[in-house]
Amino acid sequence: MKFSHETLEKNIGLMAVLVVLVVSVGGLVEIVPLFFQKSLTEPVAGLKPYTALQLAGRDVYQREGCYNCHSQMIRPFRAETERYGHYSVAGEFVYDHPFQWGSKRTGPDLHRVGGRYSDEWHRLHLRQPRDLVPESNMPAYPWLAKTMLDPAESAPRMTALSRVGVPYTKEEINKAAEDVKGKTEEDAMVAYLQILGTALKNVK
Repeated sequence: MKFSHETLEKNIGLMAVLVVLVVSVGGLVEIVPLFFQKSLTEPVAGLKPYTALQLAGRDVYQREGCYNCHSQMIRPFRAETERYGHYSVAGEFVYDHPFQWGSKRTGPDLHRVGGRYSDEWHRLHLRQPRDLVPESNMPAYPWLAKTMLDPAESAPRMTALSRVGVPYTKEEINKAAEDVKGKTEEDAMVAYLQILGTALKNVK
């Protein structure tokens, strides 16, 4: 039987096998080398793992679905770097499991929001966004200020992350419960927002 393009199109089984083969080879060629590229797998200078309080804030951020409206990925375009700051680089996210890059921006990108506003501004904004930004369509989160963190959750969370490469020390893990004791979810969220993107924040 003479092999032709028509033969391939009419033989669904053969076409499926060849498609899988092409995608697999292409994936290996494009993706596997990235695992060995140091700029993508090593942290940028000055990057530190989240503290127990910041990590709790990150959990609240994910639970409340903030990633549905806010990205954490500044693209290397002039319009974005002029508005948000230095574009995001892979080395800033090596301790993020999972990362919060996102692509939808109902609200602004938050990757360089750390240090841009005061703690009090963030608290007011979380409780009632329209008091600070009248045109905002962000929902209010007043319950965060009334909900206390559970100290018992911090150490197991940090232990799990240490198993996937986040360099927490035993001392940090042992102190985790003490570090979040008496803190609210709002405290944690503010701590998380204030650390975002600060490793490269002032680089131009």
